[in-house]
Amino acid sequence: MRLLLIRHGQTPSNVKRLLDTAEPGPALTPLGQEQAAALPDALAAERIDALYASTLLRTQLTAAPLAARTGLEVRVREGLRELSAGDLEMRGDDQAVETYMTTAFAWSAGDTGLRMPGGENGVEALRRYDAVVEEAAGTGAGTVAMVSHGAAIRMWVAARATNVDVGFASARALRNTGIVILSGAPGEGWRALHWEGRAVGAEDSGIGTTGPAGEPVDGAEA
Repeated sequence: MRLLLIRHGQTPSNVKRLLDTAEPGPALTPLGQEQAAALPDALAAERIDALYASTLLRTQLTAAPLAARTGLEVRVREGLRELSAGDLEMRGDDQAVETYMTTAFAWSAGDTGLRMPGGENGVEALRRYDAVVEEAAGTGAGTVAMVSHGAAIRMWVAARATNVDVGFASARALRNTGIVILSGAPGEGWRALHWEGRAVGAEDSGIGTTGPAGEPVDGAEA
């Protein structure tokens, strides 16, 4: 299966660099609406068979133009939502962002028992995301697009793709409507093919201090 993981368009909380992960969450900014409107053309070469979004408003608004172009129903699933910030919710200071991302990437590295302060642990986060991917694979779709969230996508790809490690994912930005493309299947494994338009393996990996969407840790996006 070809899996397109798409980050949602810009929100007001993105602009303020806040860890905003609660439901239903904010809508898109005017720029976010433009980003969403550009997705169908950006993905025109993909023959998408199924389209998913999280339960947060911003992903559904981002998926709407793609649904209109393809005629596909948007399948809304809780499992694709952003990693819960728990006690860090609506904070944007460096300490909060560092704790959030350090915890998320610890899950990718295998420390899944670690819990986000006041939030979920890695077992719970990976289980819910895996469940939606497994559901999509079970439909027999050749190409599936999922509109999700920056930290959740980066964490899951680093945990599940055989050719992406924590160093790579933590150092690479995933901007609003940025796309990670993978190929594989549950039980067989996944390989990342492209990360925001660049072939995976074309650059050296390295660890960077970045926030949920790849920005330097002086603010936050979720």
